[in-house]
Amino acid sequence: MVKVLIVDDSAFMRNALASMITADPEIQVIGMARDGIEAVEKVSQLKPDIVTMDVEMPRMNGLEALRQIMANNPVPVLMVSSLTTDDAKTTLEALDIGAVDFIPKNLSDLSINIVKIKEILIEKIKNIGKKGLPLFKRISRPKQLKMPTTTDYTAHRKINVVTIGSSTGGPRALQNIICNLPKDFPVPILIAQHMPPSFTKPFAERLNQLSAIEVKEAENGESVRKGVVYIAPGKGHMSILRKKITETTISITENKGEYIYKPSVDVLMLSAVENFSGHVLGVILTGLGNDGLKGMKEIKNSGGRTIAESEKTCVIFGMPKVVVEAGVADKVVPIDEIAGEIINSV
Repeated sequence: MVKVLIVDDSAFMRNALASMITADPEIQVIGMARDGIEAVEKVSQLKPDIVTMDVEMPRMNGLEALRQIMANNPVPVLMVSSLTTDDAKTTLEALDIGAVDFIPKNLSDLSINIVKIKEILIEKIKNIGKKGLPLFKRISRPKQLKMPTTTDYTAHRKINVVTIGSSTGGPRALQNIICNLPKDFPVPILIAQHMPPSFTKPFAERLNQLSAIEVKEAENGESVRKGVVYIAPGKGHMSILRKKITETTISITENKGEYIYKPSVDVLMLSAVENFSGHVLGVILTGLGNDGLKGMKEIKNSGGRTIAESEKTCVIFGMPKVVVEAGVADKVVPIDEIAGEIINSV
């Protein structure tokens, strides 16, 4: 049984969340709190497996409550955020402090239906609550890289593009990787992180501030440049098109019927294989579901290279697990070693 503490100043939101998640018999709401002060007290008293934490509350807001909880009684925390640019920046700060992921407050506004939202919320709470806090450290600044001692991949062709896919827990994992890459990285990096549209630009801007390498939200029609990290915008799917040997451009498409999650990891990786067959590095990070499995298979089958994050550092070992079980991961390594693997692969 996963024990949940719900923290929100809105009685409606507390009850809405409780109603959604207790539909699953393996989840129990053991308490509710109306502000950060109550949250800190109840985490200490009730010892929940996971906390849902509102961002804006009276007396003590979600960020301050999160700081105190992580300092004194560390527990997985899901931030509950409005889908605004300002709240996106606050939520990204919360992830840096120690929150494992976030859920949208205005649930009905998402592009996927409410039944799917409920399923995802329940799965996040169950997976994260059962596992507890993943084994990673705060990574707001670059640190000494753990460089791999071997570079044995099944494929030895030159890598021309790096593609990375992630979902739940991905923002922290991506920060760990991107902050450790050099400014003169020799190829472009394209990332599909499942994220609402209002979050991807602040996320890219935050990574750009923290990193030596340039990071930006990708734009439709722009040329792909080496040494730049492109974050797929949350409004649609990102793919690449190689117009000629010297020019590759980005395409952002809102409708890809079979792909539920935006932006889709599979759409990105499959387009990379189509244009750079045999010369793609695919990296799959923490996340729920199986987005990226098709893409990683094609990267592997075309002669490219593949890396999956290991279970011990994943917030949710879903997306990497299906890749590993399918036998298409060349390497399975913890998050602290992935930047080194990427550098050595190019």
